[in-house]
Amino acid sequence: MTNNPEGGSGPRNRPPQKWSDLLSQGWVWILLVIVGVVAVRLLVFNTSRSDTIGLNRVAELASTGRLAGIDVEGDAIAVRLNNDNVLRSRKEMEASIYDSLANLGVNPEILNSLNITFRNPPRFAAILSGFLIILPMLIILGFFLFIMRQSGAGPNRALQFGRSRAKKVEPEHHTNITFDDAAGLVEAKQELQEVVEFLNEPAKFEELGARIPKGVLMVGSPGTGKTLLAKAVAGEAGVPFFSSSGSEFVEMFVGVGASRVRDLFKQAKEQAPCIVFIDEIDAVGRHRGAGMGGGNDEREQTLNQILVEMDGFESGTNVIVIAATNRPDILDPALLRPGRFDRKVVVDLPERHERHAILDVHARGKPLSEDTDLEAIAAQTPGLAGADLENLMNEAAILAARKDQNSITMQNLVEAIERVMAGPARKSRVITEKERRYVAYHEAGHAIVMALLDLADNVGKVSVISRGQALGYVMPLPNEEKNLLSVSDFEAQLSALLGGRAAEELVFEDITTGAENDLERVTQIAQSMITRYGMNESLGPMQLNQGEHNPFMGMEIGEQRQYSEAVARKIDKEVRALVDRAYAHTLDLLKDNMANLKLVAETLLEREVLEREDFEELLGLTPASA
Repeated sequence: MTNNPEGGSGPRNRPPQKWSDLLSQGWVWILLVIVGVVAVRLLVFNTSRSDTIGLNRVAELASTGRLAGIDVEGDAIAVRLNNDNVLRSRKEMEASIYDSLANLGVNPEILNSLNITFRNPPRFAAILSGFLIILPMLIILGFFLFIMRQSGAGPNRALQFGRSRAKKVEPEHHTNITFDDAAGLVEAKQELQEVVEFLNEPAKFEELGARIPKGVLMVGSPGTGKTLLAKAVAGEAGVPFFSSSGSEFVEMFVGVGASRVRDLFKQAKEQAPCIVFIDEIDAVGRHRGAGMGGGNDEREQTLNQILVEMDGFESGTNVIVIAATNRPDILDPALLRPGRFDRKVVVDLPERHERHAILDVHARGKPLSEDTDLEAIAAQTPGLAGADLENLMNEAAILAARKDQNSITMQNLVEAIERVMAGPARKSRVITEKERRYVAYHEAGHAIVMALLDLADNVGKVSVISRGQALGYVMPLPNEEKNLLSVSDFEAQLSALLGGRAAEELVFEDITTGAENDLERVTQIAQSMITRYGMNESLGPMQLNQGEHNPFMGMEIGEQRQYSEAVARKIDKEVRALVDRAYAHTLDLLKDNMANLKLVAETLLEREVLEREDFEELLGLTPASA
């Protein structure tokens, strides 16, 4: 670390602000006005308190003949004594000085003999008095405007809360995103391609009596490319594109969301044909009545306005609403009916060949070395969405740049997979030799069981290098991507997950907390097999709802269990029996292969990492049999 040179721009050498810069700040003027007004009030207050007497005392002095005269100025009274001293007093503003003293018992003859003079109060005093009255309101208003300016919504925007904040992109300013940039997603692109044709050639469909769809709802997991597809539709159609998020409609002021919806659709109709894209529509489109409180009421008003606006589209308007969500189960049914969102496009996680195509797209502009095999990378990344694959390629490029390489190698890509899936390596993490042995045998147990079970995934890599929160890991390499799982598939998964715990028990006759995540997944799989998929002979082919839905997130406030306590006890019993059978089977597998278990574990302690080829060579396996 180097110090800033003398006279540099570091935080300790920052030049002092000039007075002109300070006076340009609004808060400085507000502070000066407050200080000035407080000083004036203190001055006036102190002046008015000097030698002040009550009106009773004035009456007493007048009755005893000790007054030389009285000067009246508004409600202020200057009392001149015979010894030339001057005392001050006050009377009620509207009351006469004669009446006030007469009511206090002063003889009228004495009053008539007094030298009483009247003067108009100075104009400045009246202005200052009025200013002091309205000062608190001015301070509050100034503070409010200052807060508005600091939050980015200056005074000129104070009354514009109801305006839509959707971003409008004109056709000539599109980023040239087309369907070619959205690799894979063949069926989704086919559905959306018709939307482009609707916008470009509406007469072709109207001649056959077809109605242009008002809305398209894209449903899919986060990162699957829903927003990218919406931009591609706008880029292909060459029409204005309004982009907004569901959360942008709702503010702390009631009615703002509905007003913004009205303004957005008003702009869209003026720019027709065009596309309105609402991302994360579940922020305002949740089932009505699912929550409580004023914030929920405001959200429902916003949703009602969206429903009204989508119903109000006239034929030939050519405004298509595209919305995206990853929570279709919580959307209001009125939003999903035909006439509002006519089409529902499912954007699934990419399959192997689609992942390869996505990697090809994100490899554009990145120099790849000759040893890179994107097909192999696609095979090693099941379950990753398009955004994950983009991040993977970016991480690989960063790793190559960090090592001053001229191109991205296969090693960079493999390491990037591990960073994306398990986190960065933590080689500086200090663990004891005993813990290293526990980790090595734990991961070896997983790997051996996976290799012995034909239905389990292949072993892609075994490591005892700490990544993220894990002290070690086994990277699976699926034999094939399955859309349907059988009882045998689930049982193989249970045994593979329990392999680490079983290895610890067999070798050390003790267990550690390293199997925490494994046990969590085992419990979830076993419960799903019995309560969701009906994979149990005792309970039969029934789906037994366990009431696990999160309150306030869906259509019900809460969901009750639909079976008796006796059935619940039976479920617990069957889950326990299923896990016990899987654990016993795992123990038997490892007992019969203790030599291989120790060989893999001791090799891990020596090398820290075993690639697939090293692991198979160690066990005498061929790629086909593994």
